Amino acid sequence: MVKLDDVDPEELRRTLADVDSAKEAKRLVVALDYLDDVPVSVLAERYGIPRSTLYYWLDRFETEPISEAITDEDRPGRPRKLDDRDRKRLSEHLEASPGEHAYDADEWTPELVRDHVERVFGVSYSVGHVRRLLRELRSS
Repeated sequence: MVKLDDVDPEELRRTLADVDSAKEAKRLVVALDYLDDVPVSVLAERYGIPRSTLYYWLDRFETEPISEAITDEDRPGRPRKLDDRDRKRLSEHLEASPGEHAYDADEWTPELVRDHVERVFGVSYSVGHVRRLLRELRSS
């Protein structure tokens, strides 16, 4: 076996018993399967994961502690158009009725929120993005 020679399968199993994330569990199962001599080509087909991704995961098990190897690396991505302060302000706006912000409506709709965000914050969003934003604001 080329990879994971120094990885303890018992530690992988103990970690697998404790993880909550399906993604982390999948990475651990892949590593355990690999240690059981299942070829990467079979793992790729079995789990529907590109071989390059599987090799990347296995490399991480060799170079990082298991707790880090099973998690996603930070990816900065594009910065939010509305920062935390503006999101808080928007949330406060949405607690009031649309009429209090000079709209002729009884309740906030995604389309109305989109128009409000553009008017007040100068940010353009699609209606789909506004729906995601509303879900995020409700859960925070």
